[in-house]
Amino acid sequence: MIDKELLEILACPACKSDVKLENDKIVCTSCGRKYPIRDGIPVMLIDEAEGGPGDEKK
Repeated sequence: MIDKELLEILACPACKSDVKLENDKIVCTSCGRKYPIRDGIPVMLIDEAEGGPGDEKK
């Protein structure tokens, strides 16, 4: 699904922390935001993320 080398260079655009792959999402290890993967491409946009600090609506 996502290449390990790509995953190693990705960082959360919100807090710049490391990310990990969980199911079908890229998850920040610090703030907890979950970024979608569409057609095998991680969508690393803060506006597209689920969760994170102060986000009760998602």
